[in-house]
Amino acid sequence: MPSVEYTLDPARIDAVAAHAFLVDCYWSRGIPLSTVRRAIDHSICVAALLHGRQIAFARLVTDRATFAYLADVYVLPDHRGQGISKRMLQTLFDHPDVQGLRRLLLVTRDAHRLYQQFGFQSLASPAGFMEKHNPHIYQSANIGGG
Repeated sequence: MPSVEYTLDPARIDAVAAHAFLVDCYWSRGIPLSTVRRAIDHSICVAALLHGRQIAFARLVTDRATFAYLADVYVLPDHRGQGISKRMLQTLFDHPDVQGLRRLLLVTRDAHRLYQQFGFQSLASPAGFMEKHNPHIYQSANIGGG
């Protein structure tokens, strides 16, 4: 079985491959490629590569001092169940710029068990959290950044 390579190198992150997956996901349906590129540019990203092809991706939106938000974690269907997501997340969480963060957040519909392995748990005080959510922003003509 060929070895999967994990990279944090921004030059090796394939935004087109990430977009091809994310554009059809429940959390980012219709997201423009330009938005994916901008998100990648402003995040710490990790990709799993097999024979140089991106088969998995995750990104951490962070100020690199106090807070981070884990987003856009995926593994292509043919490569699931091999521990790739765990290795990607460990690679992100080991990054020197995210050591000592006070809070890490994420939102998931169905991967709670995966994230619990990294210490994530349900919100202790959900009443204190608020959101401004526009689930149809990518279908709007007014998303900025083209």
